[in-house]
Amino acid sequence: MEEERNHQSVNWYAYFKSIREQCPWSYAAYLNGAIDIVNWADSDKLEPLGSYQARMYIVDYPDNIVEAMAQELDCDDLDCEWLFSYPGYGEYATPVKVLIQQDRKQLTAIRNRLSE
Repeated sequence: MEEERNHQSVNWYAYFKSIREQCPWSYAAYLNGAIDIVNWADSDKLEPLGSYQARMYIVDYPDNIVEAMAQELDCDDLDCEWLFSYPGYGEYATPVKVLIQQDRKQLTAIRNRLSE
């Protein structure tokens, strides 16, 4: 629960700015209000992304559970791709544990453009 209470004190602007090299679209999306950041515990159900490009759910579970949740959600959701991140999970890790919901088609298109 500690991470969930403290997520609002995370400097998300600095985080998204720091990962521009790895994920160029996310900084602009964050600046434009296109990334929704919510607590998993506060969400009654999974919502479609609507006008958001991504939704980050702050979670407070062990790392292996976060990974398993992302994998299960990714297998079950045909419209969205589910990813995860947590402190220490690589160079571009988020400052708190998150499940990341993104539009599968849009993410594929971004990846294809970046690989050209």
